[in-house]
Amino acid sequence: MTWLRRLRPDGFLLAIIASAVLASFLPARGVGMTLLHGASTVAIFLLFFLYGARIAPREAMRGLAHWRLHVTILAFTFVVFPLLGLALRPLSGTWLSPQLYAGLLYLCLVPSTVQSSIAFTSIARGNIPGAIVSASASNLLGVVVTPALVVLTMAGANGKVGLGQIGDIVVQLLLPFVLGQLSRRWTARWVTAYGAPLKLVDRGVVVLVVYTAFSQGMSEHMWSQVDAAQLVVLVAVCLVLVALMLTLTWYVPHRMGFSREDNIAIQFCGTKKSLATGLPMAQVLFAGSGVGLLVLPLMVFHQAQLMACSVLAQRYAREAERAGAPAPEGRADGPDPDAG
Repeated sequence: MTWLRRLRPDGFLLAIIASAVLASFLPARGVGMTLLHGASTVAIFLLFFLYGARIAPREAMRGLAHWRLHVTILAFTFVVFPLLGLALRPLSGTWLSPQLYAGLLYLCLVPSTVQSSIAFTSIARGNIPGAIVSASASNLLGVVVTPALVVLTMAGANGKVGLGQIGDIVVQLLLPFVLGQLSRRWTARWVTAYGAPLKLVDRGVVVLVVYTAFSQGMSEHMWSQVDAAQLVVLVAVCLVLVALMLTLTWYVPHRMGFSREDNIAIQFCGTKKSLATGLPMAQVLFAGSGVGLLVLPLMVFHQAQLMACSVLAQRYAREAERAGAPAPEGRADGPDPDAG
């Protein structure tokens, strides 16, 4: 029954759901909402500063020798996913409300996870160094690429997205990230030594962003814009999207001649979408519009990807053990739910 235990929602996702439910019944209003928006802005700045302080660009550059692996993973993340999101446009206004479709498209544009991509690759005995470099590069590039993709693809899906957000993107996302990178001389050891408590800060920021988003959504009567049938369709589409990407990221690299270890890294890095990065980004990119329903698809996809990848990673590990493959050094004990 181990596999059933691994299908349970992780604590981070439960906290996010609880925050959304709380905001649906007890949303912030008036002065409280103004203060909450201010706190969210500061928290997002801190979050992207920490992201910048964690990622070592020199280590990433040294690991880029296996460029075919990294280009393939980034292509799945920032090319194949967005194309699939655009292909789903006929669902807007038919099976899904325009806001839910916009959220579906947005989830296809965010970068990959870091911790869970590496952890699953480790469990499955894949190319761990490759996963580390690619997942880090995805987040490094995502600070610029995701906003650019949003501007290019979502003007039709959400009319409030456009070039006017560039200033907010620079100030709230890119500036703190660059400052974090520049601060690594003084902060790198500190963020490594206090990784566990800082992870709680990361998750606390995301929970705060969700409460803010859903509070704002309640003032705009967001739940009256969807019905139960649309939510069922949304879950079904997310499950199909997870299954399709897991299939593509396995068979396409296999045809390209990658090793099994590389295949595993490509599958677990190329199918992930980061909840911890995507939610704060949405708060900045879609400022002034309701983002509660817009981030709902990303929340659904996040849990679906964790469940599917957990089952696959265990299966690959058993296959490797039967083949007599040695366990990788520094192997993770289990998947760490997405924290970035």
